[in-house]
Amino acid sequence: MPGTTPTSETSLLHSTAFDDLGVTLHAGGGTLRVWSGNAIGLELVVFDDTDLDWITAELPMSPSGHGVWEVTSELLHPGARYAVRAVGPQQNGSMFNSRTLLLDPYAKGITAGGFNDWRSVVVDGTFDWGGAAKPRVPLDRTVLYEGHVKGLTKRHPDVPPALHGTYAGLAHPAMIEHFHALGITTIELLPIHAFQSEPRLLQLGLANYWGYNTVNFFTPHPRYATDAARRAGSTAVLAEVKGMVKLLHEAGLEVVLDVVYNHTAEEGIGGPRSSLRGLDNRNYYRQTDDGVYVDVTGCGNSLNTSTDAAARLVLDSLRYWADEVQIDGFRFDLATTLGRDAAHTYTPEHPLLRAIADDPLLQDAKLIAEPWDVGLGGWQTGNFGAGWHEWNDRYRDRVRNFWLSDVDYARRASTAPVGIGGFATRLAGSSNTFSEDRGPLASINFVTAHDGFTLRDLVSYDVKHNLGNGEQNRDGADTNRSFNHGAEGPTDDERILATRRKAMRNLLGTLLLSAGIPMLTAGDEYARTQRGNNNAYCHDSELTWLDWEPASWQKQLFAHVQRLIRLRRENPALRPIRFARLGEHTPSASVMEWYDEHGETMSEERWTNPAHRTLQYVAASTPEFEAFNRILLIVHGTERPVEVTLPEVDGATRYVSLWRSDEDVPQLLEQVHAPGDAVEVSPTSMYLFRAE
Repeated sequence: MPGTTPTSETSLLHSTAFDDLGVTLHAGGGTLRVWSGNAIGLELVVFDDTDLDWITAELPMSPSGHGVWEVTSELLHPGARYAVRAVGPQQNGSMFNSRTLLLDPYAKGITAGGFNDWRSVVVDGTFDWGGAAKPRVPLDRTVLYEGHVKGLTKRHPDVPPALHGTYAGLAHPAMIEHFHALGITTIELLPIHAFQSEPRLLQLGLANYWGYNTVNFFTPHPRYATDAARRAGSTAVLAEVKGMVKLLHEAGLEVVLDVVYNHTAEEGIGGPRSSLRGLDNRNYYRQTDDGVYVDVTGCGNSLNTSTDAAARLVLDSLRYWADEVQIDGFRFDLATTLGRDAAHTYTPEHPLLRAIADDPLLQDAKLIAEPWDVGLGGWQTGNFGAGWHEWNDRYRDRVRNFWLSDVDYARRASTAPVGIGGFATRLAGSSNTFSEDRGPLASINFVTAHDGFTLRDLVSYDVKHNLGNGEQNRDGADTNRSFNHGAEGPTDDERILATRRKAMRNLLGTLLLSAGIPMLTAGDEYARTQRGNNNAYCHDSELTWLDWEPASWQKQLFAHVQRLIRLRRENPALRPIRFARLGEHTPSASVMEWYDEHGETMSEERWTNPAHRTLQYVAASTPEFEAFNRILLIVHGTERPVEVTLPEVDGATRYVSLWRSDEDVPQLLEQVHAPGDAVEVSPTSMYLFRAE
């Protein structure tokens, strides 16, 4: 059968069987090529330019070998609307229906005639890039900023209303000014592949806002385009996306896409038959021999990347976005699903995962895995191969524990449940999770993301408040490692509010001063709230749109984030590329020394004792491309002040203060201390120094 399991990367990278799928334009029209290993007949259906229900032509497609069917017609011109019909067997998991109109999986444009009533659109992909090039920000200098196309700009007062919530709005000078002022380098966008809302949400009067319900892997979501582009058609929508990327690149900013290849909007059996299910259900979706779906995503279906056709579909989509749209990288939703073999078992050497990392068109792309799914053996943090970076949920959980749930516990039990050792491991790059050859930059460090509490809600709520999602508060994570600091949600208690503000600064300080690649969630720089909703995927409203009119205390928090990102950029000791090796000189690593509050080398007992949660962390760079640099970071994790004696470190004669988390407003004066000086450190706080 054509959809067999790949035996090597060669089958994916170099096989010509799957070349030129979709529509290829040429003089006098175009050629459509569609793969279906089990079909016995395919037909091209062409529609009127204005009436999507008016069929103007039905053309049989001819087999060209290896499961590919093709047709050439002058009717396939830019702007043409078309669909495919497929005929095939009705047993062993196949779901052919000769009357169903199906999307071309490789369509570069789509339009909707109604819910689940899609048409493919032929696009003209030519675009003048005007010399704009990918910024190619080095990994150690990368600061990710995860945001939503619509949510970022929908309420921005300096973005023209016509551009609110659009691709064009994201690249407006007001947005670029914000990105530059903040200091981030790379914008990671929630899904912009064409998607649709689930019927269940529509019945509740809600919508799939996040976009993790893909209809097509090659087409940008039309509703994020301006009204003018949407009226002009799919070619104009694609041009607006490219224009956004071009302007951001000219501003030195990278664009990373969150991509959902693990499942599609066709849901479970009985759901829509809009594309892959109707073309070759047996080869595109994971299922048992008797046709029961193997759902490791929790979304009804799972793409079967153990077949050549499904794996090549993913690879070709990535190539298209990286080359034709000049996207700088990809964050793979539920990436473990993509690495499952024909027995549905995850392997880091899966041919698709290796093909993605080794593909020439993707060599400079940032490849970020969400290293889990909901299937058996689905949690794989640290187990992806060379060339991959991973969302580090172990980092997230440990940092939240240290600054929030441990402090909450200590208030009730006099001491925290654990010492500082595990936190220090995360601060230093998670060497217990990522192998030496992958190094600290394999870790994507994050404290919050689109999924879960915002930073402000993390320090303001003990429990989720998701009743507005229509699931009786059953959805969303129950374990958040959050702490409301004495009141659930909004409060007028200034003591609680001050403690919450400092907790946010501690979390942000840890994130931006840790070894690894930091990811900041859009809006956290201004302490955005979702009123305790930790699963706001179904709210396309002011609950999820960023508020661009911050209060004075929110502007102060923004100033802290600015300072921290600048300090990260200026101090290479904070962003090592490699793990240091004991007794060896490792280029672009950071040699780390650990001291207690007395300035003495940390003992084993101090690492693990919950009563001693004060640490002095000295990191010295081993220069390869930048000048020598050394920092001292004091971390104090109890709600009692402590006197800290600055350590005697070889070659360091003074410590220059750079940042403190216990200040509402970051101070500009750089105070100087000598080794051996005693410094009064506030409860639950961080102090950063440059060691000279």
